[in-house]
Amino acid sequence: MPKILVAGELNPDMILQGCGAFPTPGKEVLAGDFAMVLGSASAICAMGLARLGNAVSFLSRIGTDVWGSFCLEILERGGVDVSKVIRDPALKTGVTVSISSSKDRALVTFLGAIAELNEQNIPDKTLKEFDHMHVSSYYLQQRLRPGCRQLFARAGRLGLTTSLDPGYDPSEIWGQDLVQTLEETDLFFPNEVEALAITRSQSPEQSLQVLANGRTLTVVKLGAQGCLAMHGGQLLRQPAFSVRPLDTTGAGDSFNAGFLHAWLRRLSLSDSLQIGAACGALSTLKPGGTGGQPDEGELEAFLSKTPIVS
Repeated sequence: MPKILVAGELNPDMILQGCGAFPTPGKEVLAGDFAMVLGSASAICAMGLARLGNAVSFLSRIGTDVWGSFCLEILERGGVDVSKVIRDPALKTGVTVSISSSKDRALVTFLGAIAELNEQNIPDKTLKEFDHMHVSSYYLQQRLRPGCRQLFARAGRLGLTTSLDPGYDPSEIWGQDLVQTLEETDLFFPNEVEALAITRSQSPEQSLQVLANGRTLTVVKLGAQGCLAMHGGQLLRQPAFSVRPLDTTGAGDSFNAGFLHAWLRRLSLSDSLQIGAACGALSTLKPGGTGGQPDEGELEAFLSKTPIVS
């Protein structure tokens, strides 16, 4: 079994679910439900990988506050090793408020410790313990971002494969340093909005052509339209599965977990895309980013009986 290190942000999500509309200035919108759950793209991916039976360790920086303790407890219960998480009493653990409907979501984030992890917190001694490293929320991790390319280069020299999910750039500048980081990256998981913004493209297909660098396998997540990748110059499409989503929070991170679960076991690209899409779809059936994540048995049952969108 490959050993996976997820290095990234850690925070709770406060979810306002079932909103009929997104709030606008001067107006109030009622939510159908509220929950506080484990947030952060990195942690949701780690939980999905552990749920599927993978050996996963998490590395992050958080405060010694109640929010940090809440996150660690959930990760531990989910089978994720948290011994490498750095707790700093001088920091406040970040928090995200997620305003969610069945179709989309909006996020408000207090960065706090989210922005404090840096390359020096991940020495070669740590990397040597693992076979693969995953990083999410590239644009939120303000201190890790400048050293991410070097971090991935070190990981590659030590024999690890690497994957990156950019997340949304709140500044909407979409700095081109990411493209340089991809030169040291094996797998890249943007969603459609991110892929188009990063490449200044008009379509997901065009974005894949722009991002082609001879090394990185890019998978563009298209939500209800499935996902798209390019292999050997050929486009490969995976339609979405037919489900009625309850909450789309973290669906892309659960997709990442499913894809990595398959890819690290050397399954085909087609199978990896299908398993990623299935894990993403299943995650939308329960509130929060982790409640609907499947184990291997649940994944196999879903694949055997659930149709794809025609």
